[in-house]
Amino acid sequence: MTQTAEDLTLAAEFPPATREQWLALVEGTLKGAPFEKRLVSKTYDGLRIEPLYPSDRTAKPVAARASGAPWLVMQRVDHPDAKAANAEALHDLEHGATGLSLVFAGSLGARGYGIAADADTIARVLDDIRLDAIALELQLSPQAREAPQRIAELVAARGLAPAALDIRFGIDPIGAMAAFGKARIAWPEMAKEFVIRVRDLAARGFKGPFAVADGRVVHDAGGSEAQELAYMLAVALAYVRALEAEGVPLDAARRIVSFRVAADAEQFLTIAKIRALRVLWARVEAACGLAPAHAVVSAETAWRMMTRRDPAVNMLRATVAVFAAGVGGADAVTVLPWTAPLGLPDRPARRIARNTQLILLEESYLAKVADPTAGAGGIEALTKGLCTTAWTLFQEIEAAGGIWAALTQGLLQKKVATVRAAREKAVAGRRDPITGVSEFPNIAEGTPGVLDVAPASVAALAAGVTLEPLAAMRLAGPFEALRDASDAMLAKTGARPKVFLANLGRLAAFTARATFTKNFFEAGGIQAVTNDGFEVDGKTDLAALAAAFKASGAQLACLCSSDDGYAAEAVEAAKALIAAGCANIYLAGRPGEREAEFKAAGIGHAIFMGCDVLATLTEAQKLAGAAG
Repeated sequence: MTQTAEDLTLAAEFPPATREQWLALVEGTLKGAPFEKRLVSKTYDGLRIEPLYPSDRTAKPVAARASGAPWLVMQRVDHPDAKAANAEALHDLEHGATGLSLVFAGSLGARGYGIAADADTIARVLDDIRLDAIALELQLSPQAREAPQRIAELVAARGLAPAALDIRFGIDPIGAMAAFGKARIAWPEMAKEFVIRVRDLAARGFKGPFAVADGRVVHDAGGSEAQELAYMLAVALAYVRALEAEGVPLDAARRIVSFRVAADAEQFLTIAKIRALRVLWARVEAACGLAPAHAVVSAETAWRMMTRRDPAVNMLRATVAVFAAGVGGADAVTVLPWTAPLGLPDRPARRIARNTQLILLEESYLAKVADPTAGAGGIEALTKGLCTTAWTLFQEIEAAGGIWAALTQGLLQKKVATVRAAREKAVAGRRDPITGVSEFPNIAEGTPGVLDVAPASVAALAAGVTLEPLAAMRLAGPFEALRDASDAMLAKTGARPKVFLANLGRLAAFTARATFTKNFFEAGGIQAVTNDGFEVDGKTDLAALAAAFKASGAQLACLCSSDDGYAAEAVEAAKALIAAGCANIYLAGRPGEREAEFKAAGIGHAIFMGCDVLATLTEAQKLAGAAG
């Protein structure tokens, strides 16, 4: 008998499962707990994340890179010394990079370093580099606004055909204004200057794109995915309007603009964000009476997710981010090296950044399928949700008079600040845990090496126009500040602040909470002094407990046991610790109905899942003498 494709359908011998059957099983597992609270979450844009989605059989792939075409493997060039920058760039290109991202000092992505924008420096940075064989993108700063013209002059000096080069010039005056809150001139004058610069490059024969709508400014400031999308749409449209006002045809104007997004470890949201960007821009093009054309989208791994503590985890974060950017359809990807928050990365760190992409491309074949998430229920739902939410905010920006007006009025800044505050609150309470920082900290970790290079010198910005900037942040910053204070105390006194774990009862009774407590306090740089308990004949030896506390050198103590153990021994243990000189006693877990009794016994603090971890640790450091 000949088998058909229908005969070989996976699980064809089983009856079809329904959502109703699944829900019945879920209800049994939840045992009365609310479905919405346990299994449904929301993004910072308020989009629902369901636990299960059916496939979307009506979905069509979002047009991005050509099917099977790899994205460009970009490598940052940001060493302030031109000779060193050139050496690193050549090494990167010889070992797999297919493009370079020239990061100029003072730009949004410079992170304190970057190259100078004078003609001599640019020529030395690009010495012996075949500009006709690679892709080049510029990350400009207000101080480097003449860099595109310097690049154009270098191309002419080398006798290269501008139209044959793949250069994204990255002109973004609105982005610089949003990031730094300062500009030399207001938008009407800036728009005319913008058009002059673009026309000059086009007249020289370059094909562009010349401008970029850079969403990193919103992402770096803690904004949401929809806010990043709405901002990019509004900036891109402002540039198109400026060009059209000076006589550039709409079809040519829209091809002058490219996009740059931040890719972070929120894998599904990053995929959906890049897909949504293309859908939304196609909608703008259609509103202009244009058939959608391919828009160049570059992605850089996110700054705000990077950590200085346990920075090796940054490699994992970057891997997820590159995966998401590649699957989402980015045309080019740049990876921040894992040591970037510590200083200027060395060659091994740069190699890992480069190879993260090469492995996903060459060994995982990640680019072989165009829009591989098309039809996946969860991704399609997120894409549509982001499109709807971003378009609503985009319309609000347009109603305010466009992106320049929205920024000068503070409209966008207020919305981003609201999301940023929500993120900071979630991080402080560990609802958004940061591995290696707020969760699973390694208090004795070493610090990886970075290059011994001073930050780049950047001229002060002119301030003809000022507004509230969208200031960059890293989510781990507040916890890292606590760890810094602990390091300072260690350097000054030879010891970190300490908390003694007063483990009560049997090992099985206190292990879970003792582990939680160690993790909790060491996230704030407070060393946990633990032990195997002090049980003798079924009861805690209080004298041994007190003696161990005295010997520990700790300034704080935390009771760790089961609820039954607390009921039987917490009060007497607290009295013994106070008699031994402990003035600040914590309880691991919620005190419940015994809160008043425990407070009367001197147990003044409680740590538990859902408490404000950051505030508790900040106060604990003060009590331990590490901060003040």
